[in-house]
Amino acid sequence: MNPDPITLMVVDDHPVVRDGLIGLLDAQPGLAVVGEAGDGVEALAMAERTRPDVVVMDLRMPGGSGVDAIRELRRRHPRGCRILVLTTYDTDRDIREAMRAGADGYLLKDAAREELVRAVHEVAQGRPVLTASALAALSGPAPEEDRSVLSPRETEVLRLVAAGMTNRAIASRLRIGEATVKTHLLHVYDKLGAVDRASAVHAASRAGLI
Repeated sequence: MNPDPITLMVVDDHPVVRDGLIGLLDAQPGLAVVGEAGDGVEALAMAERTRPDVVVMDLRMPGGSGVDAIRELRRRHPRGCRILVLTTYDTDRDIREAMRAGADGYLLKDAAREELVRAVHEVAQGRPVLTASALAALSGPAPEEDRSVLSPRETEVLRLVAAGMTNRAIASRLRIGEATVKTHLLHVYDKLGAVDRASAVHAASRAGLI
């Protein structure tokens, strides 16, 4: 009797890339693609409907980034699906943000198809998969800019805070969860040495970040 296949969701904003990944993975024995999405917001909705074992996630997408989606997936399903990042970006900052958000693996899009299939099986079984650059980034000390410069999403959230919007209003505007807004603000406070919304806005304004 054959075991149940590993179910997958593919998240990428480029339809041709997404279709290629779906065709490749769905054709593999023991794998079954059950959902797809073009950005992080779509990914969250699709994950609720399909409950995949593994999400293959791009990082930089309009309409909802991969890192934001990873954080929200981890919040909603802390013991749920595994997340394999598949991206063209291998900067230390991208790697650190993805892994801190809760990714289980980090692979580049120039990986061989056999490497991608093997990575899906590895993360599905709870084993981390990291490129050499990811290992190097996670092994070394965090660069100073990681602790002081806001991400684009954090900047966006803080600008809306500065405009007087509540967390609920910000969540609605950005189409993310209210808990995700709070998480972004906690990261902002940590990076700016702030203790509340007002001091964060003041510090960011003084530093020219917003």
